[in-house]
Amino acid sequence: MKKTEKTYRIMISGGGTGGHIYPAIAIANAWKERYPEAEVLFVGAEGKMEMQKVPEAGYKIEGLPVAGLQRSLSLSNLSFPFKLLKSLNKSKALIRDFAPEAVVGVGGYASGPLLYVAQGKGIPTLIQEQNSYAGLTNKLLAKKAKAICVAYPEMDRFFPKSKINYTGNPVRKDILNLEGKREQALSHFGLDSSRTTLLVLGGSLGARTINQAILYDMKAFEDSGYQVLWQCGKFYFGEMEQKVQGSGLKHIHVKEFIKEMDLAYAAADVVVSRAGALSVSELSLVGKPVVFIPSPNVAEDHQTKNAMAYVQKNAAILLRDNEAVGQVKATVDALFEKKGKAEELGKNIRNMAKENAAEEIIEALERIIG
Repeated sequence: MKKTEKTYRIMISGGGTGGHIYPAIAIANAWKERYPEAEVLFVGAEGKMEMQKVPEAGYKIEGLPVAGLQRSLSLSNLSFPFKLLKSLNKSKALIRDFAPEAVVGVGGYASGPLLYVAQGKGIPTLIQEQNSYAGLTNKLLAKKAKAICVAYPEMDRFFPKSKINYTGNPVRKDILNLEGKREQALSHFGLDSSRTTLLVLGGSLGARTINQAILYDMKAFEDSGYQVLWQCGKFYFGEMEQKVQGSGLKHIHVKEFIKEMDLAYAAADVVVSRAGALSVSELSLVGKPVVFIPSPNVAEDHQTKNAMAYVQKNAAILLRDNEAVGQVKATVDALFEKKGKAEELGKNIRNMAKENAAEEIIEALERIIG
């Protein structure tokens, strides 16, 4: 990437989940790579994970007291107007003091007040929408945004077509090159090179249904010559580890969290995963056959919509959450029984990958700054 001596002051706002935070950090890293002297300030929601993850990535962050409206009747909704007003006032002060050339919103509560204030002051704003179904905050902000970067085609049903840039989602650079890492990966995780490897991902906190489904099938998997590398998540690790140890099975490798995702992907022959926007984008770059089990507990059922964008292109398999327990092994077996099916899915999902998402987003940002 070409470096330049110019300096720019950029604010990046949003968060709440890793699906918002990691793309935001990737955008900041790409911007700093091109403009090493640039200043970047993040704005997040107080008490949310961005307040920890952003400083860990080396950036300064300010927190807003904003919180989301609960869909059910809740006492916390009574404080919503007061928190919103405080967040708008703090956003005005932050923008006045930092004087950004542009503001980027990645979705989540905190991007709402900051981008609203920036748009009111005529500061160029860019929205990055990770999902195939646009979030409420981004839909509300789209009207006055200068550019909207999306990860899926046909997003003009949510946003003005003239503003859309089809960039994909920025992902970790270490997974772009898995070539030659398989032996290292098998050794790192203590896996058997003669077995078919199933990688199971339920997110950093875990996914109850996926964990229950793997528990149900784990003996059958081992008996049939598979091995399972299983990220079960923080909430479930104690229980899952105990059950695996009690089973006496030798080829079910349960982990709370897998940090070395490049090695996990390199070891995998097939992946079972939730269908969060970031997971889907990463898996398209990995180019392995995937069984998506979308979480039903997300706004507008957007994970199912994310997965369906791939299923419709014969690039993944969908297994619904309420059907998953008792069906994962049968689904994986069927994938390998049909000659060439696994290779076909891997090739098709790879064809949908967008490798240079972060660079394309910062090019859109350069255009709106002018």
